[in-house]
Formats: sequence, C-alpha cells, structure tokens
Amino acid sequence: MKNQIVIITGASSGIGKTTASTLIKAGYTVYAVARRLEHMEDLKAIGARTLKMDITKDEDVQSVVDVIIKEQGRIDILINNAGFGLYGSVEEVTIEAARYQYEVNLFGLARITQLILPFMRAQKSGKIVNVSSMGGKIYMPFGAWYHSTKHALEGWSDSLRLEVKPFGIDVIIIEPGIIETEFGDVMSEPLMKISGNGAYADLAHKMARTTAQSYKPGNGSPSSLIANTILKAIQSKSPQTRYLKGKFAKLMVYIRKWLGDKAFDSIVMSQIK
Repeated sequence: MKNQIVIITGASSGIGKTTASTLIKAGYTVYAVARRLEHMEDLKAIGARTLKMDITKDEDVQSVVDVIIKEQGRIDILINNAGFGLYGSVEEVTIEAARYQYEVNLFGLARITQLILPFMRAQKSGKIVNVSSMGGKIYMPFGAWYHSTKHALEGWSDSLRLEVKPFGIDVIIIEPGIIETEFGDVMSEPLMKISGNGAYADLAHKMARTTAQSYKPGNGSPSSLIANTILKAIQSKSPQTRYLKGKFAKLMVYIRKWLGDKAFDSIVMSQIK
C-alpha cells in the first residue's frame, strides 16, 4: 500500500475528504485534488499531496496527471469522486446549467480516466473507483439532470469495466445512500432559486423541506462508511462491481426494482410534504 499511488478528485469535503484521510492512514500515497485548495490543508498536514484542479478544465486535468506521473511514474488507483447535484424542474433549469452538470459529473470524470488509462495499461494493473449514487438507480422530482448523470455513469462504468479487464484494471462503482455531507444544502439552494417561485413552487418547497429533514445531523450515514467501503474495495483482489451502501440505499433500490415504477412514484411522493 505504501507504494500504491492514489488520486482522489473532489477531496475538499465530504466523502472525498474522508476517503483521502482514510487511505492516508492506511498507508497509501494520496494525491487529493479539488478546486478549493485551501480546504485541503488538513489533508496536507497528515501527508496528502494536494493539487488544485477544476475537473471541467482540460488543462487542469492534464497538468495534475503530468505532475503525478513526473513525481511517481505511475498511478495505481483513481477515485472519481468530484460531482454535485443540480436540482430544479426540467422546464426551468437552463440547458447551459444542465450541460455544466454533465461536464462535472460525467465528462470531466471521463477525461481524467482517459488520461490515466494508458499508464494503468502499461503497468497491467489499476483500479478505477467511480462514486455514483443510489440516485443512479432511482429518481426524485427536480433531479432529472442530476439523476441522469448518475444513470449515465453507471452504464459508462459497466462498458469501461469490460474494455479494461484484459489489462488487469478493475472498475468499481460506489452507490452511496443518504450520507451526512454538504449535499443537502448544495441541492436545496439552487432548487429554490430555480423553481421556488414559478409553476412548480409548491412541490419545490415541499422537496426542500423533505431534503433538509433527511440531511439533518444524525439522519444519514457517516461519510466514513463510504470511505471504508472504498478502502475495502481497493484492497480486494476481486472487488465487487458495485457497492450499495448508506441509509435508504438498499431499500430504495429494492423498491424501484421489485415493486415497479408506479409503486415507487407513489412512495416517493408520499414522503415529500
């Protein structure tokens, strides 16, 4: 592990920061990257190499990969964690904003993966961990753009897994449920700005209240649950293709899969009040 080089995107908060800390303590050499370099000083203090990167800027992504290869000569584990949730009605979210959601949650992730794959193929080993969500299997009102990126990530990861397996590279999908992070606030603020005053205002206000309740301290699973799941996955010689973890994750996916869309619709809407 001390010789394994890890890069974690979106490491300035939440799951990314906790995972970086967990892996450093486990003996990995961790490059923590994010836009907010100043928010990773605590990781730097415990041994992380911190680099500033905007996942949507190709020059930033290329520069980070170049730095790591120059310093280490290899990248063993890529943890694609950077992402955010854009919530608002389909009608009211601008296409420009929707495109940016895809740039962060899918295309930026794809670009850094493309740049790292040649090095993993050359060393005939590697693990790519894509942090999706239970939202990649289910859906909520106002989440069309966010959920569609996670649904896309699921299919993208499955295809990638088949392509790179012959080179000794594993692709692992992490599907968190409700986790105690900034997600609730980051989701609700744009929701109210976009849909809080128009035709969808009544439902939007209900959705914001429900979200605030769901993400109250103590109502979700700790980010350490996901960090430890990632640690387990990368240490496994034969990792699972998916790890569904966190509050409500298995329950919600089960309901959608086995009871069908109409039952799922009814259950979801009954909880938004």
